[in-house]
Amino acid sequence: MAIYIHQLKNWPNVQWNEQEFISLLSEVRHLQGKLMGKFELLGSQLKDEANFETLIQDVLQTSEIEGEILNPELVRSSIATRLGLEYSGLEHSDRNVDGIVELILDATQNDNKTLTNERLFGWHAALFPTGRSGMHKIEVANWRSGAMQVVSGGMGREIVHYGAPKAEQLASEMKQFIDWYNKDQNLESLLKAAVAHLWFITIHPFDDGNGRIARAITDMQLSKSDGVNQRFYSMSTETK
Repeated sequence: MAIYIHQLKNWPNVQWNEQEFISLLSEVRHLQGKLMGKFELLGSQLKDEANFETLIQDVLQTSEIEGEILNPELVRSSIATRLGLEYSGLEHSDRNVDGIVELILDATQNDNKTLTNERLFGWHAALFPTGRSGMHKIEVANWRSGAMQVVSGGMGREIVHYGAPKAEQLASEMKQFIDWYNKDQNLESLLKAAVAHLWFITIHPFDDGNGRIARAITDMQLSKSDGVNQRFYSMSTETK
C-alpha cells in the first residue's frame, strides 16, 4: 500500500538538505534583487504599467495551467477597473474572469498578507461563482467533504498516483498550515513560499481550484518577500 507524504510520521515537519540548493537560492536572491533594483529606478507610471502587465500574465497563465483559456482583453479590462486605471478596450465583464482577478489582486496587492479560513473561502467562492466546475456541482467556500485522488488510466485500468488527507482531517490540517503561514519563523522567505505551495497542494482542501489558490498563496508570500504590493514577475508564467 502506498504511503503518501502526509502519512509520514514527521508530517508536516518537512526537512531538507540546504547544501543541495543553497547556491541556487543565493543566485535567485541575487537576480530578485537586481530585478527589484531596476524597477526602483523607474518612475511611478512605468512601475504601474509593469505591474499591470505582470498581473495580466499571472491571471492568464494560472488559468491556462488548469486548461482554462481566458480572453486577454477581458482580463486587461477587469484588472484596469479594479486598479482604477484608464482602459479603452472591452468594457463588459465575465464573472469567471473577475473572480480570478479578484483572487490575484487580493493576494498580491492587499497590505494584509495573513491567511484565514474566511479569506481562502472568499477566494474559492470568487473562482466558482456559479457553484460549478464545468458541468459538475462542487462544494464552494468550504473544505471538501469527499475523498480526493490523482488518478490516470481508463476505466478498469486506473492508477492512483496520490491520495490527499481524508475530509475529516481537513479542519485540523488547515489550522496547522494557516498557523504556520502566519507565524514569523527563522525561515528564508523564498523557502517559505516553496514550502507553503507544497503543503497546501498536499492537503488539497477544496473540490477544485487548489492549484490556482496554491499559486496565489505562493505569490502572496513572494510579495511579502519583495516588500512591495506590486508584481514584476509571475510565478505562474515560469511554472507554465
